[in-house]
Amino acid sequence: MLITNKQIAIVGGGPGGLTLARLLQQRGANVNVYERDVNKDVRVQGATLDLHDDSGLLALQEAGLTDAFNANFRPGADKTRIVDKHATILYDDDTKENHETSRPEIDRGPLRKILLESLQPDTVVWDSYLLSLLPVGDGWKLDFQNGTSALADIVIAADGANSKIRPLITPIKPFYSGITVVEGKVYDSATTAPGIHTLLNGGKIFAISDEKTLIVSSKGDGSLVFYTGSKTDENWAHTSGIDFNDNAQVLAWFQREFAGWDSSWLELFEKADAPFIPRPQYCMPLDQHWNTLPNLTMLGDAAHLMPPYAGEGVNMAMLDALELSKCLTSSEFPDVQTAIAKYEKQMLVRFAEIGGITLEQTASLHSQNGLANMLSMFDK
Repeated sequence: MLITNKQIAIVGGGPGGLTLARLLQQRGANVNVYERDVNKDVRVQGATLDLHDDSGLLALQEAGLTDAFNANFRPGADKTRIVDKHATILYDDDTKENHETSRPEIDRGPLRKILLESLQPDTVVWDSYLLSLLPVGDGWKLDFQNGTSALADIVIAADGANSKIRPLITPIKPFYSGITVVEGKVYDSATTAPGIHTLLNGGKIFAISDEKTLIVSSKGDGSLVFYTGSKTDENWAHTSGIDFNDNAQVLAWFQREFAGWDSSWLELFEKADAPFIPRPQYCMPLDQHWNTLPNLTMLGDAAHLMPPYAGEGVNMAMLDALELSKCLTSSEFPDVQTAIAKYEKQMLVRFAEIGGITLEQTASLHSQNGLANMLSMFDK
């Protein structure tokens, strides 16, 4: 096997990196995951994830984790309501006959727990914020902010949108999609924001009007997360003058930007647990390519960042992990570089297609016909 007696370093402990570690360990690889979080409990994980049969769920199946997933996913969390700015329900799949869960939802926290518990002890090295990656002989030296370092024969970047490793692979940078998201969270929504909690009905809300979106998602711990989407300048978050730690300032912005929207939405901003997080949405060029390196590659957002509106991000990352693990453990390639080249070629072809669909979806939802476009998608 190509990776026999080789030390593999995965930088980043998100779903993609952890899935890859699990799949490689199943095949006898020596793997460590270097994660910047101090420990597994330091961050509250974000919104729910809908996993797809041909990507995220397939990777879990190959990893032998289907039973664990089935014990932890949230039946009914995929229920969707599409509403206008007045909170009028125009589509509710909970009322549809024979509604089936085709893309089961799981919170990020439980998914991470499943993956962590599937790994060998001490696979994840916590508190490992990467400062630099330097070539040493035929391998790499990883230096971390805490003063430690590690050596590896192969390094895989799973360190997300702001990857420190990507520039070592390619100078290609993402472009701004034109949309900025403002993310917020409300704890104990049943008592804190009862109006929205009732409308949410344990699932998801897509509110679309005036070339803007407001997406609300329930979580298994009784909280909810929400995301506004609107057209702004790329640097709006820095030039707006808004203190995103101040509910009153963000509320005032929402009332201006989403003028004419029903007052029921204000509950989200009044009751949110600050800070809010502004997230300008970027996408890698669909035609990106680079020359494959002998022992360095990337997956997930590090490789193909794109907006979230098609729900493909985590699924793409987990499928990357599956395809890369198969290439690295295959007997058909003469060396690691050839195996990585095969993985990167198919990954970039896949991204060109899905990234294009994602950009179309992003533009569609934030167009004058956004609401009608969304309704037509669910009517099919």
